Amino acid sequence: MEPAALTGWGPLGALVLVLVLVPVLVPLLAAALRRAAPRGLPAAPPAGPGASSAAAARPEGLRKAKLPARARRDKPQPHSFTHRLLVAALKGHSGSVSCLDFSSSGKYLASCADDRTVRLWSTRDFTAREHRCLRANVELDHAELVRFSPDCRAFIVWLANGETIRVYKMTKKDDGTFTFTATSEDFPKKHKAPVINIGIAETDQSLEGSLLAVRELMDGSAAEVKMEMGWKGPGVRSTQHCQLTAAEATGKFIMTASSDTTILIWNLKGEVLASINTNQMNNAYAAVSPCGRFVASCGFTPDVKVWEVCFGKSGDFREVIRAFELKGHTAGIHYFSFSNDSRRMATVSKDGTWKFWDTDVEYKKQQDPYLLLTGKCEVTEPCHIALSPDAHVAAISCGTSIIVYNTRRGEEEERFVGVHGQCITDLAFDTSSRYLVSCGDRAIRVFHNTAGYRAVVEEMETMLKKTSNKATRERLEQQITSAKKALAAIYGRKH
Repeated sequence: MEPAALTGWGPLGALVLVLVLVPVLVPLLAAALRRAAPRGLPAAPPAGPGASSAAAARPEGLRKAKLPARARRDKPQPHSFTHRLLVAALKGHSGSVSCLDFSSSGKYLASCADDRTVRLWSTRDFTAREHRCLRANVELDHAELVRFSPDCRAFIVWLANGETIRVYKMTKKDDGTFTFTATSEDFPKKHKAPVINIGIAETDQSLEGSLLAVRELMDGSAAEVKMEMGWKGPGVRSTQHCQLTAAEATGKFIMTASSDTTILIWNLKGEVLASINTNQMNNAYAAVSPCGRFVASCGFTPDVKVWEVCFGKSGDFREVIRAFELKGHTAGIHYFSFSNDSRRMATVSKDGTWKFWDTDVEYKKQQDPYLLLTGKCEVTEPCHIALSPDAHVAAISCGTSIIVYNTRRGEEEERFVGVHGQCITDLAFDTSSRYLVSCGDRAIRVFHNTAGYRAVVEEMETMLKKTSNKATRERLEQQITSAKKALAAIYGRKH
């Protein structure tokens, strides 16, 4: 009778039976599984809020092994470079150095980097073991470009984020160091494209320095030979070209050039005096000449255009007029450089050549510059060229390497490979033509300009053969001996 009774429950009876048996069977099944599990293996970790405390209570040997901690990212190692002509590696910046500039006195080198500082180095310390520097902080920004004022009482920077000029005044203290004070207001924003270079000119100050150099050349019994040579050691040249223009230009201005076709001429108060359209498709580089009279630019077209910035005798701005052009390349020009007296220029082009020019011409009478030399070179971007102040040597940087040429025959004199860990961003000779400096990573590297010494010896030996004056010959022989001793000391110290 019982089976019949259960069958009579139908589906409802079966459901009731399952509900009654499940709570009894599940614990029995779980206990059977635990007994069947191997004793050496830990049970599955419990879930829920109490999981962490349960795990902590397990024996040490049963804990799950921890994964190794993520390795810290190593700091980039400083680039290592050695060469027998390397004088020093100036280290102080914590960011990549973008620009260099020597003061007109030759005593200081200014550098700026993306570490929000501008640093001033003493050129006197280049050969010392320690290289101290003074630091000027750039508040809430960093400088991409830096330029000394000709009187060395201030410097200007181009702000990367602010996209404008900021002026810093330099106040010399009793101990010989400086304090740096930024002016209350930056220049207004005017450029519509990124700025590629800035410059500052004070023509009357440049002329004053030039006339002082002439007086130095005239001093002593060797005045005759010095004026005949036009040189007093590396870097000082006859200033007849500047004397002729002493009554023409006595103005002060700042130049900014952007990568479109715009060059702006400013007064020192931050007011735009003139705007120049270079009509070169784009500007690759622009600069103010050391004499302060000219502004030049190069770009997509195969020429360098040069303008004269004209001022009155009282210092009032008059106009900007076209002066001359350097024509001869067959492709766009990457870079150019002036000699210290602005009478020579050097250019480097995409056509794989560099050229050396005589720009001491009467352009107002339509006289064109003379091409003195064409040399072949390796050209890879970014590419820079620097002409030594005495115009004896041209240095070209491509990528991370530098090649030095003489300007008498265009021959390669030195080659420095892998100078920096990043592409070279600036290249310059000091005002005495004794040193060549470059930047491209966090270090500034200083080289002996041995090619310049050899060029001076060669030129003096040529003059010695042509002169019959006894005093002149003695003076030339003295200077030849002095230059040769300097070369011997450089190579002797490195070997």
